[in-house]
Amino acid sequence: MSSNINDAFSESIMTKSINNESIKDSYLIGIDVGTGSARAGVFDVRGRMLASAKTDITLYTESGLIVEQSSNEIWAAVTQSVRKVLEQTQLKSNNVVGIGFDATCSLVVLGENGQPLPVGPTEDANRNIIVWMDHRAIDQADRINAIGHDVLKYVGGKISPEMQTPKLLWLLENKPAVFNSASHFMDLADFLTWRATDSLDRSTCTLTCKWTYLGKDRRWDPSYFQQVGLGILADEKFCRIGTNVIDPGNAVGDGLSHKAAQELGLNTGIAVSAGLIDAHAGGVGTVGAGFDILGSLAYVFGTSSCTMTTTTEPVFVPGVWGPYYSAMIPDVWLLEGGQSAAGAGIDQLICSHPAYHEFHAIAAAANISLPDWLADRARQKVNDLSSAVLLAKSIHVVPEYLGNRAPFADPQARALIAGLGMERDEASIIALYISGICAIGYGLKQILNAQALKGAQIQRVMISGGAGEHELIRQLLADATGRPVFSTQAAEPVLLGSAIIAGVAAKVFPDMSAAMKQMSRIETEYLPSNHANVSQHHNDRFKVFERLQSVAREINN
Repeated sequence: MSSNINDAFSESIMTKSINNESIKDSYLIGIDVGTGSARAGVFDVRGRMLASAKTDITLYTESGLIVEQSSNEIWAAVTQSVRKVLEQTQLKSNNVVGIGFDATCSLVVLGENGQPLPVGPTEDANRNIIVWMDHRAIDQADRINAIGHDVLKYVGGKISPEMQTPKLLWLLENKPAVFNSASHFMDLADFLTWRATDSLDRSTCTLTCKWTYLGKDRRWDPSYFQQVGLGILADEKFCRIGTNVIDPGNAVGDGLSHKAAQELGLNTGIAVSAGLIDAHAGGVGTVGAGFDILGSLAYVFGTSSCTMTTTTEPVFVPGVWGPYYSAMIPDVWLLEGGQSAAGAGIDQLICSHPAYHEFHAIAAAANISLPDWLADRARQKVNDLSSAVLLAKSIHVVPEYLGNRAPFADPQARALIAGLGMERDEASIIALYISGICAIGYGLKQILNAQALKGAQIQRVMISGGAGEHELIRQLLADATGRPVFSTQAAEPVLLGSAIIAGVAAKVFPDMSAAMKQMSRIETEYLPSNHANVSQHHNDRFKVFERLQSVAREINN
């Protein structure tokens, strides 16, 4: 395995920094707020995680594709996780020099003095977050796309209902009193840095990727907001959605506030970095390990999947979000793709098997998740990982339960399963599972192909995320895409990404490149199979995958 690392910085400077006694005894905390939990991890300056802790958070769902959360509950979960991890490590508070936050790209609505405001039909003020996966704003997104404003070229030509301006428009049209009384609309990562520092600084990551902020120009486009029906935000000079915008790795405000320090069990004034979207934190935690960031695609495989490709010049790919400037790594462009249902899609798929409950009970008795149990059982039935594709047999899946995020930007797309019989045995649920994993790989291949057509070539995939941890999944993704897949040594790459930006904000490292090289390293390489039978099998299945997608679009239209 080669290590064509980008040496854009001085190794001698890094060695000197790490050997400095004050730095050697310094630690960084990465905090990740995902869809189901808030996690905290403590890292040393070489990227070694000492401990992590997790606190679950509530997900509220209602009919009409409504999914909500509570910012008060999330902050309480953050404080609990940080206190847990400090207790585990027995670190002194003055050893922690920096904090980094990442979170899902969910919309937080706050009233006077930061009080939560209700965003849904229950009128429960505690439920003040419209979660990323909430699709209530599909109609608003369609109307925005029909206008065809120039800013949409920076989101692949079509805005998604997962992004914030369609959600804001929904709120204005359906809950105008809440919209008008709101003091601040925040992406969740920005809410966390505000709660930690009292600063209204926003991150280029959140605003550029989800709010139509023009990162290269460092400005909003008032005409977009006027045309889509959100002119009130432009008229008030964007004060409620962010006027001071800084890159991840830059320190927010004056650091940790006295109140937040007491809640977290840390010292006032600790550096707090501008935040990241959770998938982008996974990108920061992996994409700089062992290779030049150019040509490496960060692939975060969790509840959803997210792909991130870095380029030196803007590349416009229909159906792929971006190009975004300084959204993940400062001063370079980012393309972002993925699927709304990845790990969640696999869960939904195997839930449809007639003997799901029987096999779920078997996996639970073994203290393992059903997807991991199925991956283990599949691994035991083949001589090598790549041959597992043969276990899919005649089952073919398009797992687009929540639409196609990229490269078709079609939130109306839906899942298809073909080739089902009446079997209820282990082989049939394994076939369903393997076909689903392969389909995730074929969706990734479509993104890679679409980007390559526009000049953004990818040589390797850097994987992270809880749904992609099993070695069988990683090998199947390599075979399905024809690209080597690399995993890193970090057990928690997303937490590591947030710790990396914390280290930059605390000036432990001179820049993001230095921090990524120092704190992340390659562990395992999964090469595409060189067996002709396996390659042909994937090629044939990919053709079926695309035909089924086409049929699904015909049905939906």
